[in-house]
Amino acid sequence: MDPSAVRAYYASKSEHERDRLLSPEGLLERVLTTRLLEPHLGAPGRALDLGGGTGPYSVWLAELGWEVSLADLSPELLAIAESSLPAGTVQEVVEIDARDLSRWADGTFDAVLSLGPMYHLTTAHDRALAASELARVTRPGGVVAVALMPRYTSVRRVLSLPDERWQLADPAFVDRLLDEGVLENAVPGRFTHVYGVQPTEVCPFFESHGFSSLLLASTHGFLTGVEDGLEGLRVEHPAAYLGLLDRVVALASDPGTLATAGHLLYVGRRA
Repeated sequence: MDPSAVRAYYASKSEHERDRLLSPEGLLERVLTTRLLEPHLGAPGRALDLGGGTGPYSVWLAELGWEVSLADLSPELLAIAESSLPAGTVQEVVEIDARDLSRWADGTFDAVLSLGPMYHLTTAHDRALAASELARVTRPGGVVAVALMPRYTSVRRVLSLPDERWQLADPAFVDRLLDEGVLENAVPGRFTHVYGVQPTEVCPFFESHGFSSLLLASTHGFLTGVEDGLEGLRVEHPAAYLGLLDRVVALASDPGTLATAGHLLYVGRRA
């Protein structure tokens, strides 16, 4: 990962990131993430919202009774959090790199949400560092939730944007996307330094770093790409929306949804 490139992207997109989970696509991601994760959290304790940006999940955890530390690589996103979060929502706000959590002692947290950092780590070495640190600061028996991007997400994203699409004419660029899962965007200021996983490799990876796997699910279920339609259903037919949403949650771990998901959610327990 190039931290400066990632910081620059989020600096330029800070207002977008503030509002992203309020968009139809982001709203579905947020609803499914919280519904899928909450049954595994257990009694409230101390939580780390790592890569938490402007703090929407910190607010959710605090409402459930957790004491929350909010941490992110982006000072711009943290500044928005500090100026907008209700008083008392978080215990501390920390600018930090997910590969080095030495600020905190072993076993500090009962739960850690890492809903962003892992998909910006483009080397195996960096991913191993981040997973080791994640395990270290989580108490034995504690829960972690990690957001990941499937490999094909980056391909679809580049293909959908006319001013980025030209990169797909380079066979080496396509090979790196599909064979290594790495997107290094040549268009300045765009989403970049992204690693896309193969879903079958996710649970073995985290299990090799001391976690027992509880869940791997799509945070868009089988509705990736049609989130606007779901939002329309919510407005026009609320009962039908709630019924379909229940089905989306129930089927979020269907293997047929994982490779084409917008985001994946891994939930594991520290051994």
